[in-house]
Amino acid sequence: MSERIWLSTPTTHTEEQEFIKEAFDTNWVAPLGKNVNEFENEIAQYTGCGYAAAMTAGTHALHMAVKLAGVSRGDVVICSDLTFAATVNPVTYENGIQVFVDSERDTWNMDPRALEIALEKYKDRVKAVILVHLYGTPSKLDEIMALCEKYNVPLIEDAAESLGATYKGRQTGSLGKYSAISFNGNKIITSSGGGMFLSRDEEAVKKVRFFSTQARDAAPHYQHSEIGYNYRMSNIVAGVGRGQLIHLDEHIALKKKIYNTYKREFEGLPVKMNPYLDYTEPNFWLSCFTIDEDAMERVTPEKIRLRLEEENIESRPIWKPMHMQPVYAARDFITAGDLVGEDLFRRGLCLPSDIKMTEDEQLRVIEIIKSLF
Repeated sequence: MSERIWLSTPTTHTEEQEFIKEAFDTNWVAPLGKNVNEFENEIAQYTGCGYAAAMTAGTHALHMAVKLAGVSRGDVVICSDLTFAATVNPVTYENGIQVFVDSERDTWNMDPRALEIALEKYKDRVKAVILVHLYGTPSKLDEIMALCEKYNVPLIEDAAESLGATYKGRQTGSLGKYSAISFNGNKIITSSGGGMFLSRDEEAVKKVRFFSTQARDAAPHYQHSEIGYNYRMSNIVAGVGRGQLIHLDEHIALKKKIYNTYKREFEGLPVKMNPYLDYTEPNFWLSCFTIDEDAMERVTPEKIRLRLEEENIESRPIWKPMHMQPVYAARDFITAGDLVGEDLFRRGLCLPSDIKMTEDEQLRVIEIIKSLF
């Protein structure tokens, strides 16, 4: 069998090892150190977010955002419905209640119309809105930020998948009150794990650093007045991230080429690529498509996925909406239309988007899919 074609895997370079070697040479292998400080500064500068705190996971950055928003028992947090569980689980960590909002078809992200319905319904209980830029595609930020301002609710950007994507020239992760990005192994760049908390509020970032180093008070002995967490990134991991960041724009260009190849080669087939607004620039983290309804009787996403798997090729269903997850079955779900997220889950598939995939390998994927139609 031919070598496996992956959905999205890490692509490493040489600079990562140089930053790691420096950490070893200076004996800064434990948490914190020069690489952590510089990685924070470099991410803050790249995104224009203001300030950043390096974390052990993007989930932990989201947890800190939820905590800083003041979420406590019984408070409502309005969340994107079509996403990975890591987006919404931190609300439970702080004993809040998720309310899920459906997607719209222009970006597959949170529908501003449904968000307004949710904000009006829960206006006395909402503590935050968590917005996801799905698969690296920016959301309808103008409309969503205007609604958050109208209802005086902080916006938390889950930019885990969208580092490097821009909305009207501004980086995702720089527009919310608090934001989070991920450096998980399958993301546009990786630090082998880890994430970053972002904010324009310097005091908020200082508070996150405090909470995520076990909330140790300023005393010569170990003293704690608040509950803390062990969430700070290590100096070794940060070295990997610094080396990766140098190549971020290169990775985005390669991802875009993959997307455009799929789009060109699928012309004439009853499929549509994941869409984006013409005044945004995604990072094209994952190329996805939906199958037209009238073709679903002949070909389904699962049929394609299984056929690709037979050829040692990885693909993946679109995220299963949160309101369909057993663990969140009791949560409210608000839609303004025709259950868009459910429809995308039913008709959609994430295609191999690994930047190490050769042109011939991608064309092989395309031919296999074409043969099914």
